[in-house]
Amino acid sequence: MSDDLLRVLIADDHTLFRRGVRSLLSTVPGVEVVGEAGDGESAVALAVELAPDLVLMDLQMPGGGGLVAIRAVTEQAPSANVLVVTMFEDDDSVFAAMRAGARGYVLKDMDADDFARAIVAVGRGEALFSRGIAARMMRFFSEPAPAARPFPDLTDSERGVLRLMATGANNAAIARGLSLSPKTVRNYISNIFRKLQVADRAQAIVIAREAGLEQ
Repeated sequence: MSDDLLRVLIADDHTLFRRGVRSLLSTVPGVEVVGEAGDGESAVALAVELAPDLVLMDLQMPGGGGLVAIRAVTEQAPSANVLVVTMFEDDDSVFAAMRAGARGYVLKDMDADDFARAIVAVGRGEALFSRGIAARMMRFFSEPAPAARPFPDLTDSERGVLRLMATGANNAAIARGLSLSPKTVRNYISNIFRKLQVADRAQAIVIAREAGLEQ
């Protein structure tokens, strides 16, 4: 980016929104809209062709959608920073956009002055999120990580069998409790022994109880 000009590409499938953003940015000194795209494929092609400093990217667009376009822009036009501008504020959308390479995430209903400041900030390489999104991200990262699930190699069915084994249930009781045939229970137990690398039922029960699986 030059010292005095921020070049912006607007990618959104709603013509009215693109016109509104272009009108807003025409009032911001040092900002120039160099192109518009109405779908993901065009956004990527124009980012490569025009080499903008900033791409304003909607998440829901035809032509592969915003997430696919963000990844492609990040790979093919790495000098362009991506600011997501969307109506979607769910955690899945936010973190998917961040993983794809976006440097900012704001909502379309934010104040016009705040939106303009966000464009300039992300265009200069800063990371920025609208207030509500930032608060949710802080809560997400401040919460303790969930405890790791014991025995991740086991299937849910095998874990259910092991849990009943840990309570002292025999094969017949496990079969009744899980509505399985005795043969199926035996197969699951064989898989459990192999995956846990134990020789017999007693060792499997000890490991399961140490992990609190019988609770």
